[in-house]
Amino acid sequence: MKNALKYTISLLLAGGLLWFVFKDIDLAAMWERLQAADWRWIALSCALLMMAHITRAWRWQMLLEPLGYRPGLFDSTTSVLTGYFANYIVPRMGEVTRCGTLYKLEKVPVSLSFGTVVAERVFDVLTLLVLIGLNFVLEFDRLSQFFLEFFGGKVGGGGEATGPNVLLIVAGAAVLVALLAVFFVIKNKDLRERLLENALVAKVVDFLKGMAEGVLSVRRLRSPGLFIFSTLLIWVFYYLVSYVLFFCIPETADLGPLAGLTVLVIGAIGMTAPTQGGIGAYHLLVGNVMILYGLTQADGVTLATFIHGTQMLFMLVVGALAFLVVLFKDKKSEARPEPQPAAAN
Repeated sequence: MKNALKYTISLLLAGGLLWFVFKDIDLAAMWERLQAADWRWIALSCALLMMAHITRAWRWQMLLEPLGYRPGLFDSTTSVLTGYFANYIVPRMGEVTRCGTLYKLEKVPVSLSFGTVVAERVFDVLTLLVLIGLNFVLEFDRLSQFFLEFFGGKVGGGGEATGPNVLLIVAGAAVLVALLAVFFVIKNKDLRERLLENALVAKVVDFLKGMAEGVLSVRRLRSPGLFIFSTLLIWVFYYLVSYVLFFCIPETADLGPLAGLTVLVIGAIGMTAPTQGGIGAYHLLVGNVMILYGLTQADGVTLATFIHGTQMLFMLVVGALAFLVVLFKDKKSEARPEPQPAAAN
């Protein structure tokens, strides 16, 4: 029931955002422009997106190796693809699905692989923060205007932001109470031992230990330089995936590289929304920010729809194929014993 409720709320949120974005758009005219797009650039964008996921799988291998597990690049890539596929079905299920898939294919414990995924996310967030900072330095006038108008006019309505302030106070109080509870448990040895006797608590603690080990695997990388290079390469691919699609539509063909950086940054923020694959939020943010580059509202929404739709359709296709590969290979590997981790150097 809880999962069904979360899924329903996510769908309603995505539907509401899409309605808000497209309510004033001539859908027939937009469809005609999409049909007239140069499909050679679409093919290039899809190839770049696939390279980004393969690079992500390669980077994941680097994190798993210090833990004694060496999954093949094909299985790692398949797991990554199924994870992205799951995100378009149920928000935030991609990481769990990805780790579960790798367990089915290579018997890598989920607690360990999930820890490495968390480590990945830390580096991706740091990279995104650097890109946001760079984007603001290069496009300060445009982006400051966008955020002031968007959040001040559309979200806050120009009034006092009492709602967000109350939410911040409540969130801060909740965090403080949680920290005090953790501190009390750590200091009270008897209470800590009684809690660890509970089977559920013991499983959670073991899972957290495995996750921590996965995160700390970054310190034991054999080639930290390659890890950093692969992280940068992933984001270069992400940038090019969107930028090459500018040339598909005449109205956006003259947009420069800085517009591509803005789409990457604002689009990445939109993809964090609790909807399937960032649906709705991506269209709203990217469609509005493109107005600052001389596009009309309709052209901005068309570009956002084109970029997001291309990526979504491609990932649904290759993700479904990856899921079928997992089903086929899983039947063959049911009798395979779980591999023991090699001794880490």
